[in-house]
Amino acid sequence: MWLFVFFDLPVTTKKERRQATRFRKDLLNDGFSMMQYSVYNRHCASKESAEVHIKRVRSYVPEKGQVSILTVTDKQYGSINNYWGKRSSPMPEGPKQLEMF
Repeated sequence: MWLFVFFDLPVTTKKERRQATRFRKDLLNDGFSMMQYSVYNRHCASKESAEVHIKRVRSYVPEKGQVSILTVTDKQYGSINNYWGKRSSPMPEGPKQLEMF
């Protein structure tokens, strides 16, 4: 399973910028990778593992802004098409190590 976190956070004030930075760092510390500036993704070995990470993300959400979380299966994720300029590039292979807990 894959988790995607999409967000649009205000960065008008110094406090908002700090909260947005903290949110990004929390995602990275929880094993997410930046796909685009406000789109992060993470592989989870099971639905239960995904639910744990969803709860963590919910605890990181700043007081202002919008955060969306999407779960997709490995098969759905495998059909993604990414383009850098006019060329299509394949996604790097997913994790090969089995997560036990």
